[in-house]
Amino acid sequence: MATNGTLTSTDYIKHHLDPLQIGEGFWAINLDSLGISILLGIFFIWIFSSVAKKATTGVPGKLQTFIEMVFGFVDTTVKDSFHAKSKLIAPLALTIFVWVVLMNTMKLIPVDFLPVIAGTLGMWFAADKAGGFVAENSTFVERAMDHPWSYIKAAPTTDLNTTVALALGVFILIIYYSVKHKGLGGFIKELTLSPFNHWLLIPFNLVLELVGLIAKPLSLSLRLFGNMYAGELIFILIAMIGLWQLPLHFPWAVFHILIILLQAFIFMMLSIVYLSMASEKHE
Repeated sequence: MATNGTLTSTDYIKHHLDPLQIGEGFWAINLDSLGISILLGIFFIWIFSSVAKKATTGVPGKLQTFIEMVFGFVDTTVKDSFHAKSKLIAPLALTIFVWVVLMNTMKLIPVDFLPVIAGTLGMWFAADKAGGFVAENSTFVERAMDHPWSYIKAAPTTDLNTTVALALGVFILIIYYSVKHKGLGGFIKELTLSPFNHWLLIPFNLVLELVGLIAKPLSLSLRLFGNMYAGELIFILIAMIGLWQLPLHFPWAVFHILIILLQAFIFMMLSIVYLSMASEKHE
């Protein structure tokens, strides 16, 4: 709770964990996660298409070289992990990897940076106040942080809605590839007659296979969300130190680069493996 017009530690943490949201209940929309995800997706498409249009067979520039390295890495991973034939998997894997890396990288922005900017814009264009924690003699930054627009999270992957949406997209493709390569009858047979090929055990097989099927999107979404959310909490706790946060923020940010890349790779890799399993025909 706020006391004497001052932002307490609990208020500060809750402020950074609450999304910029409209609506209520199930139909609520997290504008920060949705907006930043779309902007990063547009940036990804723009930068890759621009480099593709300007690509040269001669000595490539640094940006072209970097993108070619990323493309080669993803292409090799797909060839090693996906054993069926599909023109969709490589572009999908590239999109997943780069998009998740971009969303994860937003965590490296200082936690107060975007909220202060959004709150400042809110004070300029929408003078309404949250009526929260600031006193009349508060600083400009405190007033900006008190505005409703300042409730903004920089990294969309710290929002469970974002990671679940990504995982559901992969899950739909798993169902599609299962039916495409095995047929509807083959897919139903796999759910009902595996691992025990006897009609008496169909209920047991169905429960077992459905649990395994549903566990795939759950594991994808919760793993990415859990790692990003935990890292965000540490960044927030470091930011609470104040001016002395830089000696701690920098090494944690450097270490977190590894987590950012690793979690994007794991999400991409598991998506490829799940789609490869869905494309395999079992006799």
